[in-house]
Amino acid sequence: MQLLDDTHKIYLLDNDNFSFPTLKMMNDDLVAIGGDFHPQRVINAYKNGLFPWFIDEYNHIHWFSPQKRMVLYPDQFRLTKSLKRTIKNKGFVVKTNENFEEVIKNCSTIKRKHEDDTWIDENFIIAYTNLYKLGFAYSIETYLDEKLVGGLYGVLIDDIFCGESMFSKEKDASKVAFYHLCKQAKKNGIKLIDCQVHNDHLASLGAKEIPRDEYFKLLKKD
Repeated sequence: MQLLDDTHKIYLLDNDNFSFPTLKMMNDDLVAIGGDFHPQRVINAYKNGLFPWFIDEYNHIHWFSPQKRMVLYPDQFRLTKSLKRTIKNKGFVVKTNENFEEVIKNCSTIKRKHEDDTWIDENFIIAYTNLYKLGFAYSIETYLDEKLVGGLYGVLIDDIFCGESMFSKEKDASKVAFYHLCKQAKKNGIKLIDCQVHNDHLASLGAKEIPRDEYFKLLKKD
């Protein structure tokens, strides 16, 4: 690992091993660039509190560990009256890992507020589909009239589910998927859902920001 920027402590990853900077080596949100999407590298990233966010014009993967981490404890999911009515009356059917690749493809194409483009390119789709096939990545899917209309996907690291992205083609479809993720998390002993960075949608569901070092303690990386 080579230090590229001493002020911001940004590292260039080695191609011949899968190590990442430790918490003490981190400064800004962007921690490292380079490397590839080898499954072991991606899993090591999550185990060390990082995740890949985008690939730059030089084909370098950018690895982040936000100083303020957005997380949600499953028992703190905010079930509003309107969402409760939707779950009861709308007719959504929720499934797990039935259509992973279509979920991530939809996440890559759905238009979002305040975003001109998506970071989920073909490299990400292939990488996370591989993780799914290896049993590390999961999708929660929402169907209406047998059509996939919403969902989310992420990576399970021990007892933390690292959420990556979600999409919705019907009102509240992604919220329903997230609700079922929290239900499954409580049932299966998952203590935390990592939402990565703040957004208003996740905050409305009960997610909150915690300091990076607190997140690392939850990862048992202190």
